[in-house]
Amino acid sequence: MTQLPDTPAQWFRHLFDAKAAKDGGVVRRKVRDMERMVGRDLFENEIARRGFTAVENVGQVVIFCNQEPVCRTVGGGKSSSRI
Repeated sequence: MTQLPDTPAQWFRHLFDAKAAKDGGVVRRKVRDMERMVGRDLFENEIARRGFTAVENVGQVVIFCNQEPVCRTVGGGKSSSRI
């Protein structure tokens, strides 16, 4: 098991220092780690502050590290819907 950072600031630094995040790509983390390390409120505030989008599914949170719109192409019986 990978050791988690000691503080919320370190957790965010580790998250946003990932190459994918720096390149405006996508990163994912376990919801339980996010909730334990920074809490949902702080996480959502930081994502919003950066203008990013995050979605959650099956215990994972996926962060789109850019300010572009997110479009779900298939799912829920519909196609091409904006999130």
